Amino acid sequence: MNSTAAAAALECSTDVGVSARDKLIRFVVHGVMLNAIGAAGLLGNALAVLVLSRPQMRSSINCLLVGLAACDTLLILTSVLLFGLTAVYPYTGALRYYYYHVCPRLTPYAYPLANVAQTMSVYLTLIVTVERWVAVCHPFRAKALCTSSRARWYVLGTAVFAFIYNAPKFLEAEVVEERDIETGEVIYCVQADMRFRNETYVAVYIHWMYLVVMYIVPFSLLAALNARIVRQVRRAQAERARLSRVQRRELGLATMLLVVVLVFFLCNLLPLVTNAFEVFLGDAFDNLDPLVKTSNLLVTINSSVNFVIYVIFGEKFKRIFLKLFCAGRTRRDSPEHTRDDSFASGAGERVSLRLLRNGTLRRSRGAAGRRRSPAPTVYYPAPPATPCTEVSLASLEHTSRTNGASRLHF
Repeated sequence: MNSTAAAAALECSTDVGVSARDKLIRFVVHGVMLNAIGAAGLLGNALAVLVLSRPQMRSSINCLLVGLAACDTLLILTSVLLFGLTAVYPYTGALRYYYYHVCPRLTPYAYPLANVAQTMSVYLTLIVTVERWVAVCHPFRAKALCTSSRARWYVLGTAVFAFIYNAPKFLEAEVVEERDIETGEVIYCVQADMRFRNETYVAVYIHWMYLVVMYIVPFSLLAALNARIVRQVRRAQAERARLSRVQRRELGLATMLLVVVLVFFLCNLLPLVTNAFEVFLGDAFDNLDPLVKTSNLLVTINSSVNFVIYVIFGEKFKRIFLKLFCAGRTRRDSPEHTRDDSFASGAGERVSLRLLRNGTLRRSRGAAGRRRSPAPTVYYPAPPATPCTEVSLASLEHTSRTNGASRLHF
């Protein structure tokens, strides 16, 4: 069906009066760019989960990052279903059945699930950052707080909070049936349930609570906590010439953490602005619809780019990825055979390879074997001159990444 014939067909009231320019912008931003980036992001997140789940990568922080990647995947998938595919029909006339029959029936479930994934992404990123802050400034507490079992409980608790906070979203939308009397054609349209979305609900829950819970609180905490980490990284960079090869590699991993957070802030700055405009401008916000479309695209980019950051800045992640997917790699490219100054024993103790050469490895392993469960270990502790100088570069090996998302609009 071409666009002219589609324009003459039965359509929902929300599609009436939409200009050709708005349809073109929506098609380019959502129909082309969002779909392409989303497809790449789904593949990247699947690969990231596969690599982070390997035994060599097992740790509390990677458990959180696996949960974060899963949330990003759900957010990308729902964004493609709600925004990407629905942007094709109004401009090209293709996918009409999906636009008027499939998507309307999916929306009452996909829309709240997208908000759940968004909330989980934001607060899992915050939890990851808190864990890194504990490891940096309170390394001895990290032994008890930063464990894989606790990380799984953190993910579960975040999921429960996200579902409770977004429970009203499941009641916001309703599907109505419209029929053309002359042709008998039936289409389905999504509209807000005005019996539920009254003026007070929109002002308090949708506008103010969303702005505070999803942006002001997590953004403020992320900025403060990462500022502490940045100071420690800069302190280490000032002594880079005296660092060993392992320490320089760990400094690169710490840099990866900061890049992830920086990308998050850049991609979520426009969504923060658009949601603030919605709170303070009210009806005038409708004139800023192109900004909403662009912010949705940035959210998809933020949810899709982590794999690229891990490959560029994560040396261990890259080694394991090449080992898994690049045939013909030599034995020295694998984590087990890569030349290194040290390695982690089964109990989380760091044992120098020099001990192996000196024949004292058995005694070190025996001390580690008496531990009943793995626990994080602090490496290269600095003199306790200030409250935040006990940190080691190795404790910065993993990072956080948020996936905050903009408000999802119909």
